[in-house]
Amino acid sequence: MGAIFSLAAITAAQTLYSKRKAFLLANLLGILAAVVTFLALYYFGGTDPVSTGHRYRVVSSLAAARVSAAMLVSFLLFVMLAGYPKDQSDFARSSFMTLKAIFIALIYGGTIMAGLSGVAGAVQALLYNAMSEKVYMYIGTLSGFLAFAIFVGYFPDFRRGVADPRREEAQEQPRFVEVLFSSIMIPIMIALSVVLLIWTVKSLVTGVAVPFSRLSSIATSYAIGGIWLHIMVTHHESNLARFYRRFYPYAALVILAFEARALWIQLSASGLKTSEYWFIIIWIMAVAGAVWLIVKKDKAHQPIVVLACVLAIFSVFPVIGYHALPVAFQVNRLQNLLVSQGMLKDGKLVPAATEPELSVRESITDAVVFLAASQDVDLPPWFDRDLTYNETFKAKLGFEQAWPKPETPDIGGDYMATILHRPPGAVDISAYRWAVSSQENYGIEQNPVTINGDRGSYRIYWNIDPAYEIPTLRITLNDKEILNEDMNSYIDRIAEKYPPGRGVQPQVGNDDDMILKLETPEVKVMLVFNDIEISVDPRDDIIRHSLNLDALYLQEKPSLQQ
Repeated sequence: MGAIFSLAAITAAQTLYSKRKAFLLANLLGILAAVVTFLALYYFGGTDPVSTGHRYRVVSSLAAARVSAAMLVSFLLFVMLAGYPKDQSDFARSSFMTLKAIFIALIYGGTIMAGLSGVAGAVQALLYNAMSEKVYMYIGTLSGFLAFAIFVGYFPDFRRGVADPRREEAQEQPRFVEVLFSSIMIPIMIALSVVLLIWTVKSLVTGVAVPFSRLSSIATSYAIGGIWLHIMVTHHESNLARFYRRFYPYAALVILAFEARALWIQLSASGLKTSEYWFIIIWIMAVAGAVWLIVKKDKAHQPIVVLACVLAIFSVFPVIGYHALPVAFQVNRLQNLLVSQGMLKDGKLVPAATEPELSVRESITDAVVFLAASQDVDLPPWFDRDLTYNETFKAKLGFEQAWPKPETPDIGGDYMATILHRPPGAVDISAYRWAVSSQENYGIEQNPVTINGDRGSYRIYWNIDPAYEIPTLRITLNDKEILNEDMNSYIDRIAEKYPPGRGVQPQVGNDDDMILKLETPEVKVMLVFNDIEISVDPRDDIIRHSLNLDALYLQEKPSLQQ
């Protein structure tokens, strides 16, 4: 924070005043910004260990977001100030100069880090095996400082009244960059515009059938990437660049109008949440930016940057920020739902007398899960964050959590899984003599558990096939194999009863599901599993298994000679 703020403050002092006192004051302000940020994070930016479950205080996500917003504003102001005076530069040229400096610093810094890490690795391998891993951390930190110094050192002299010849060189776009922007990136952005325009026409006929999360990510990339590319090709004279500068703002307005319709449908269905909040912020900037680009052309860049700074600050304000406003909407939504069903009386939750309709159960579940996961905000006294657990949810609201079915068709390319947990409770082990905590062995058998019984010495192996992740139980008696059983049949039994599905929530199996009993003429064995996960990736035709064995119980049978 201090470094980026200092960069903006010193550039402002140089471009606007170019006096020694202003330069010294800018440096002092940079130091002050670093100190104030540290003290604010240390004393006011921590989380409460009681509410988070951490053993110690950590920087809250809201505090980190506020510092990030301040850094973003400082960086954008630096780029804007680097575009002065107007007879030597502008925002488009200073933006490319900054981008160029970043890439050069990353290349040099990355090379320094890779080289020094290689030298340190050689020292550790050949000369001093006990070298601390912190050496690599020091190398990373030093490389970061050097990379930032290289970044700052790339810029020309910004002092007022000084015409540094390096500025023109730093701002100039090499030929390969011009080709990259004009001949590659512009056609890609035009193609994306065409796809989105076709979607707008399709949505008029069939409605908005695309999940909002997917649509918002595409729209965000299109809005930010389109404006950035428009800035980068401001001074390009190719026909394609000229066409893009005229085409993009109008296409963006049409597309953003239909995305606003999709946003309205989403807000009507589930209210304002964090993803919708950020979409609105970016939508406002994109619409205003498109209008300014149509009216002001290349003079619209600075107003767009100023608006981005204002929205960044707005998004972390109390009450109206990303952390507070969606929560307030969802609290109001949940409260209205509960009151309508008679489940909130005198400030206390009351289980539903009769099970509400499916749509109401889905809405209540959606709001509860969102609020339970919210941070850095106070919730009503009647709300229990443990409602995110299905058992607590059912006990306090009178019905199980309900989730809407996916709206998109099954195309066979999504990840599917079965996740099964053992229910809480006791297991009858009175018929078994030994309880064994096994150690998983991958590949070659190692570290068997040894038991000395009446019939001799037993060795128990729990081996995991590294290729297919299928466990195998192998038991020997006096070095003679008496049991060799893989878990394929058990996994097939679980998969048949609980078929893998998309977006499936963890399930609680019964005791019979989580227990496997095996028997030979010599022993009886009972395997108790804590968790079972079967995952399927249809696209790559990969099936993975994970069986978390809690304990193995063994009973020795009497010998026929006894």
